[in-house]
Amino acid sequence: MLPGGDVLLTQFWDTAPSTGPSDSWTIHGLWPDNCDGSYEQYCDQNRQYTNISAILQEKASCTLKTMQTYWKDYNGEDETFWEHEFGKHGTCMSTLNPECYDNYQPTDEVADFFTRAVSLFKTLPTYDWLAAAGIVPSSTQTYTLAAIQEVLTAHHGHNAGVDPERHVQGRGPRRLGLDLSRHGDQVPAQVRHPGHNDGNNGIPAQHGHVVPTGTPGALAGKGYVKVQPDGFMISTGNWYRASGTPATYTATPNGDAETFALKTSKGPCQVLAGGSLSCAADLAASDFGYDGTYITYNGAATFYAASAPSGQDKGVVFTTEQAVSLQMYWQPL
Repeated sequence: MLPGGDVLLTQFWDTAPSTGPSDSWTIHGLWPDNCDGSYEQYCDQNRQYTNISAILQEKASCTLKTMQTYWKDYNGEDETFWEHEFGKHGTCMSTLNPECYDNYQPTDEVADFFTRAVSLFKTLPTYDWLAAAGIVPSSTQTYTLAAIQEVLTAHHGHNAGVDPERHVQGRGPRRLGLDLSRHGDQVPAQVRHPGHNDGNNGIPAQHGHVVPTGTPGALAGKGYVKVQPDGFMISTGNWYRASGTPATYTATPNGDAETFALKTSKGPCQVLAGGSLSCAADLAASDFGYDGTYITYNGAATFYAASAPSGQDKGVVFTTEQAVSLQMYWQPL
């Protein structure tokens, strides 16, 4: 399924509003990821279908029945949600292109997309795996994300990315998000796993992330570079705020044991003459620091962008003052 290097099957546990069964996570979607945190979207404007239920009723009625229980929109607009998922992601799976079919009939690929997503979902019973390990919904008990991920990774066979998405009250659902792919998150923080009827006793209604802390000095090893207030850094050294898999960064300590170099699959990361950050093969690595909470440059933990990127935009990060300020923190792998 191209473009993309990984295929993500993502699930939700929505609590406010409550969505889906009380003993199962629900489907978010299925899409190809480019392995740098980004993904293609809306690849064919001629196949933005608006009658998903009717298509599935004719071509895959069993799939539709499952979706009506396990692929739910938190606003109750399931049909719109399904249209969005196929139009945005299904059209970017090259194996579902019409020319790949021997006797193609329009909308055949719609049935195949949703049937495959549902079949994968059935092999990944997140609720059951967690419950068997004693991680059950509660309005008072908290669990470490590391413990949740350990259980899921053991069953799935690859790292499972777990993200407690936090939304300002009134602007979106409170939920735990789960990416089941070959990559994942591991944040040393506590998180609630509230029941579907726990309402405001769920994930705190605040925007931002729990930022891990450590010992100041040179970082070492592999990790993700996350952004406060939200998003993460991708392999080009840009800020990205849409869903996806963060790029893996490698931190290499310098001889002074206080600073370190950063590198991605694109190459070393350097602060250029104009103050912008970039990672590319032809660059020489700059020296970065770590104050125990945030990554620093020349002792400063604040970075900047001209604006916060939206959608698939990739924001350029600067060390020189711009309209938007941000911090970057290290999440070791």
